[in-house]
Amino acid sequence: MGITASLIGWFIVVEIVSGILQGYYIPLFSDIVLELGIRDADVNWFEAGQLLLSAIVVPILAKLGDMFGHKKILLLAAILTALASWGLVFADSFWSFLLFWSLQGFYVVWLPLEIALIFERGREQNRGVSLTRRAAGLLVVGLEAGAIIGALAAGRVYAATGDLALTLMVPAIAVTLVAVVIWVFVPESTPSGARSIDTLGTVILAWGLLLVTGALAWMRLIGELDLGGGAWWGVAGLLALGVALLAVFVWYELRQQNPIIDIRVLIRPEMWPVQATAFLIGISLLGAQGPLSTYAGTDPALGYGLGLDASERSYVIGLYLVSLIVGAVIFSLTSRRISPRLMLIAAALLVGVGYTLFLPFHLELWQVLLNLSIAGIGCGALVGAMPAAAAAAAPLGHTGEASGMTNTTKTIGGAFSSAVFGVVLAAGVGTVAGHTASSLGGYITVWAICAAGGFLAALLLLVVPKVAFADAPPA
Repeated sequence: MGITASLIGWFIVVEIVSGILQGYYIPLFSDIVLELGIRDADVNWFEAGQLLLSAIVVPILAKLGDMFGHKKILLLAAILTALASWGLVFADSFWSFLLFWSLQGFYVVWLPLEIALIFERGREQNRGVSLTRRAAGLLVVGLEAGAIIGALAAGRVYAATGDLALTLMVPAIAVTLVAVVIWVFVPESTPSGARSIDTLGTVILAWGLLLVTGALAWMRLIGELDLGGGAWWGVAGLLALGVALLAVFVWYELRQQNPIIDIRVLIRPEMWPVQATAFLIGISLLGAQGPLSTYAGTDPALGYGLGLDASERSYVIGLYLVSLIVGAVIFSLTSRRISPRLMLIAAALLVGVGYTLFLPFHLELWQVLLNLSIAGIGCGALVGAMPAAAAAAAPLGHTGEASGMTNTTKTIGGAFSSAVFGVVLAAGVGTVAGHTASSLGGYITVWAICAAGGFLAALLLLVVPKVAFADAPPA
């Protein structure tokens, strides 16, 4: 394996830190709210801000990685994430915390750039695809393990220090050290040779994604913040304008010699089903976590819900993260023996089956854990498989762009579903006399949408050519 094995090892370290960032702050939100003097509902703006930034920067930075070298852009993203993490330590107001929290979203481009680096290194040995599939599974293991470590460590560090600023220094130090690791130990890839960036296309794409994701964020907040009916017209206007700009972007990019996103690559028969799958899986992977937590905490006296306290709910989420790790490990171990196309289809079917089981079986804890584990194994395999599959389907010089787009489409899928789920569940609030819990019908709708997303992804992957995602024969 040589230098490729050590490269994967360092990237596992990077993904552990990425997981820490995703898991560390969640147990601290209540204390952050008190420290900043804000409301619980204001925490939603942190997620919305980071979502907006990540949707915009991932395709742009991934393309820059193809153009100038993936290591350079990975190091830049790590440095920006480190600066934002240190900014959170000293933020003393809602707006400063929101700014630095949003800027911390640069970490979302780490995984696509790592996949591109591994793929380019393996391509030199005519085994880029198979190596990338196995490595991607290991990287997801590191990511989810880091999330568990972060979630468990945050409360204990805060309990030991009693100081929120000192507690927030832990992830900032971790990201700073990872930037040093990338600088010293990660080799550079071969740039594509292009040196001109499509500035106008970048601006159109950024505004289109900003308007679409902004509209989705507002849609979710309408129900949570009890905004007036006129807010829906604003959401519709933003969404229509964003979709129109994205249509203009596609038209414009098809006429460019060096587009920021090569539309012709995205519509290849082995590429577009992968990107569509990323969108559909983002529905359950990113959008369903909130409804899961609230359902687990709902009083069973209503006839549904599990009635778990915050500590018990964290164990449910922890089991889900473990199932993601299991799925990623299974994908990594079996990628040599099973067709990657069949692996993707099987993983998508597991997601569909897991959420379908929620429809009749949701009243007992063991039922919820079983359903969630089945769906989690499928999601874990897909999280590792999709960037690798996209890199395999991309021509030379487009690996970072293709793998980065899976992250963007997954994020947009999560934003879309989160907005829809928020509206669905908010519509059910108050339907049960004397309670503010969402109705059972709202939760069933959420599970049905997640199940449909998994099954539709499996159907789309059936149209992928059977020889897709295989190693290229030696030249």
